[in-house]
Amino acid sequence: QVQLVESGGGSVQPGGSLRLSCAASGSIFSISAMGWYRQAPGKQRELVATITSGGSTAYVDSVVKGRFTISRDNAKNTAFLQMNSLKPEDTAVYYCNANREVKLWTPGDYWGQGTQVTVSS
Repeated sequence: QVQLVESGGGSVQPGGSLRLSCAASGSIFSISAMGWYRQAPGKQRELVATITSGGSTAYVDSVVKGRFTISRDNAKNTAFLQMNSLKPEDTAVYYCNANREVKLWTPGDYWGQGTQVTVSS
């Protein structure tokens, strides 16, 4: 089993920045990829960004590309999502995901509890 705990969400004005963290524990040796998904009210959960365990390969959705960056620190078993130039449409609950397979576009079995990001003036 893998446990994921997100942190770093909050409220910010348009144009601001936030950095989300996702700390993994448990059977971390089984993780091949980690990612971030988000779900806005009334909408389906959508992929934001993913990264392989070694950090060599990453995917960032076109909607946020150029504004969001995904990274990970394997020594700390933590993945990050740096979000810059935030827009009101980025408002959502952001979920961390861990996958036992190297699949960048399909979520794995493990989810965090989610962290709220609100972008509003």
